[in-house]
Amino acid sequence: MDRSIHLKTPLTASDVAALRAGDRVILSGVLYTARDAAHRRLIDLIEAKEPLPIPLTGQVLYYVGPSPAPPGRPIGAAGPTTSYRMDPYTPQLLEKGLKGIIGKGKRSEAVKQALMTYGAVYFAAIGGAGALMSQSIRKATVVAYHDLGPEAIRELYVEGMPLVVVNDTEGNDLYEEGRKAYRIA
Repeated sequence: MDRSIHLKTPLTASDVAALRAGDRVILSGVLYTARDAAHRRLIDLIEAKEPLPIPLTGQVLYYVGPSPAPPGRPIGAAGPTTSYRMDPYTPQLLEKGLKGIIGKGKRSEAVKQALMTYGAVYFAAIGGAGALMSQSIRKATVVAYHDLGPEAIRELYVEGMPLVVVNDTEGNDLYEEGRKAYRIA
């Protein structure tokens, strides 16, 4: 029996509020990519009160710097980047309406608090399996910061991207719960 939750972007407040740490999600729709340098530029625009090159309300950001697309494919390997590097920027993006972020690894307490405050979730993607993750990406288009190469912001259209909710809107953390389950008393 498949207990996965199928969601389509953009995410709504009720989509996100219903998710709990540990839920398996199959995500489809438009996502945006962004890594360190792109985050810095987005925050610079927010602080300058300038328009952003992508919409954030209800959107999902995937922390990925894909490899070049092989012939016949929209994108190369597209595995998640370690998320903590984006922690200094994430609360400001969540405040602007971002509803989901995808990466790998733990998040700071400030990010977990911002997820609760602004009603968003953090998803983990399969780390070390960029070729597998790219199988769900049907279209990829650079939409901002072409000069950043693999770190440019891309609009991705995905079908059936497998994810796991790590941090939810109630402060639950799958990584902490996982440790507790195997802790010797």
